[in-house]
Amino acid sequence: MGVPLVSIKDLRKSFGAFEALAGVSMDVTAGEVLCIIGASGSGKTTLLRCINQLVEFDSGAIFIDGELIGYRRVKDRLYPLTERDIARQRLKTGMVFQRFNLFPHMTALENLIEGPVQVLRRDRDEALREACELLARVGLRGKADSFPADLSGGQQQRVAIARALAMRPKLMLFDEPTSALDPELVGEVLAVMKELAQSGMTMIVVTHELGFAREVANRVVFMDHGLIVEAGPAAEILNSPREARTQAFLAAVLA
Repeated sequence: MGVPLVSIKDLRKSFGAFEALAGVSMDVTAGEVLCIIGASGSGKTTLLRCINQLVEFDSGAIFIDGELIGYRRVKDRLYPLTERDIARQRLKTGMVFQRFNLFPHMTALENLIEGPVQVLRRDRDEALREACELLARVGLRGKADSFPADLSGGQQQRVAIARALAMRPKLMLFDEPTSALDPELVGEVLAVMKELAQSGMTMIVVTHELGFAREVANRVVFMDHGLIVEAGPAAEILNSPREARTQAFLAAVLA
């Protein structure tokens, strides 16, 4: 099957006395959609932030595209990478947050081209063409000149997804991307994510949208107290979970 695009080995992270990740291990293959479910405080967001190097983990290892992230290995010793090297590694991943984190003083189009032009040093005209294509892809062809304050929450989140895609990542991370939206706006964001999954993008999605997970995910992981309690095909985990903790969580969510 080859080297996984993402490989996580015994990842641990504590915040003071609170153990957010208590030894998480998992692989994600290229083109796979993995949904992570679980109650608040179970470690889902911390895991994503470790993958994107926004949080420094305490021990364990993460490999993306075969490369150890955050460290370089010299013989049997690990040395932290420089901020410049971390920034280079982070380009492999795009992350979409609960809050949209758009630059408020920039239009939708300007939000999309800022990274490709300033960070990747791509040609501005090329970046503009691709940004327009991405806005059309997320259903916002006519909003290129709109500022975030003039967009609905769903529109802002779709711009955020397009902005992440503009950096041409190999992996997309979604941290409950619909949790800050009014219910009537959730569907438009999920539709963009479904199209993205169908295009073959590798995605790790933290979500409470079980319908989305059931329809789109190849696998579902249930986390509780910093551990992976159960993992497997989406239909198996969501329809007939084996573990009592998974059963109790799903019963509460679906009640």
